[in-house]
Amino acid sequence: MDPMERSNQTFPYIWSKLCREGREEVEDEPRPSRPVTEATSDNIEKVRHLIDNDPYLTIDEIQVETGLSHGTTQRIVSGHLKLIKITDRWIPNQLTDSQRAERARILAGDESWFYHKQLGRKSSNAAWTARGETPPTVVRRSHFAPKTLFCIFFKTPGPVLIHHVERGQTIDHDYYINNCLRPLVNEIKKQRSSSGTHAIKIHHDNARPHVHEDVFTYLESQGIMKMLQPPNSPDLTPSDFWLFGLIKQNLTDPRSSVSLHRAVTKVMFSINEDEYKKTFDKWIEWMKLCVYNDGDYFEHLMT
Repeated sequence: MDPMERSNQTFPYIWSKLCREGREEVEDEPRPSRPVTEATSDNIEKVRHLIDNDPYLTIDEIQVETGLSHGTTQRIVSGHLKLIKITDRWIPNQLTDSQRAERARILAGDESWFYHKQLGRKSSNAAWTARGETPPTVVRRSHFAPKTLFCIFFKTPGPVLIHHVERGQTIDHDYYINNCLRPLVNEIKKQRSSSGTHAIKIHHDNARPHVHEDVFTYLESQGIMKMLQPPNSPDLTPSDFWLFGLIKQNLTDPRSSVSLHRAVTKVMFSINEDEYKKTFDKWIEWMKLCVYNDGDYFEHLMT
């Protein structure tokens, strides 16, 4: 009998015997020097990480990097990661709204002083008075009134980092990296366990600690891109044109930095997610207005 025919006849008998003995897997068991054929969670994450770092990789190149079989690599890419390759770039076959947001995530952040006693805005201090009567006076806030400096970052769904600076502490680039950016990165990785800081963009103004070379180096090491901010442009900073004013309008009179921190946190988490989203949409509209007005102030163009 031809050896090939003998092999073909023996093959069904072997598998029938293995099934009777309780075997359920139909793939061959790993053998020395053979590629791994299991699509385990570790192998899936390994492939995901490779494609995130280089979306132009081929199946053969991924196979070489991971040691997986060609079939397993193909199943992970197309079956588990739901990727197809278009114009030499891996993209999701069908993007959900959350995936779109995840791939283009922007974090907006800034610092601001928060006073422990609220005096209200000028508009809220206006009062009706009869002709000839002296209007009520409002005591001007003392330069030495208790206040706490906060560093706050948020994204479209809501707050990410709320950090208050202890009294007497100044923010330089080292403090900013270690007490603001590192906790921010850790929180991002916690929220995005599969993709980490991939595709994250950060926006903060041109304050001296923000533009230090070490800050750029740290952000680059974490794969985070810094968005450029025109100088002297608070109207293009979401924290300044919306968030900080809204928080301060809703604060009472907390006595300590800790209680003020709790109050700021409570206000931020009470804001509806749609408001955060609308703020980012408004931010884009205002940047377009800025470009339309050749970089000049554009309040007169707003409707």
